[in-house]
Amino acid sequence: MHTPVQINIVKVNRIVIGTHNSKKKSEIKKILNGLSVELMDLGDFENPPCVIEDGVTFKENAAKKALELADFCKTYVMADDSGLEVDALDKRPGVLSARYCGEDSSYEEKCLKLLEELKGVSLNERTARFRCAIALAEPDKLLFVVEASCEGRIDVEPRGTHGFGYDPIFYVPEYKQTMAELGPEVKNQISHRALALKLFREKLKKLV
Repeated sequence: MHTPVQINIVKVNRIVIGTHNSKKKSEIKKILNGLSVELMDLGDFENPPCVIEDGVTFKENAAKKALELADFCKTYVMADDSGLEVDALDKRPGVLSARYCGEDSSYEEKCLKLLEELKGVSLNERTARFRCAIALAEPDKLLFVVEASCEGRIDVEPRGTHGFGYDPIFYVPEYKQTMAELGPEVKNQISHRALALKLFREKLKKLV
């Protein structure tokens, strides 16, 4: 007589969004809207840890943040790491995108630093991409990580008022506009985070 095998099935009914960035949270909520899962705010927890992003890839940083925050929150946590790779700068700023030219520098300063570094580089050689990795973890266990990217190039000057981060200098050839000139309806279809969230949503649907 065979002994029954117990199968542990993950059932996710609430997820903490592991970021304090209000614009990121807004994008996440829009794209995950309609799933039978409660999206909680990291701000609902007292003194959550500030996870040190010391990984060499976006995937490593996303996984580390999700695991550490899941251990703290005692529930499921999704966390992302994303950034900009510029080919002419040997893929900089990469995983240091949020800390480029200093922890406390504004994104306006970061964009101007990149533009200064690319002076004299032709438009055809200013190819770049946004990358995003999103991880889901429960305490002591990483469930999955998804990754996506959006190709474009760095423009010669900032343009547009939508979005955030490096959006004003990231030109999308297909639309002949920077990411900051595109409205949220378009951005939430083509951006690196939007594409990664769609992959995340498909995997999450199997768990909720």
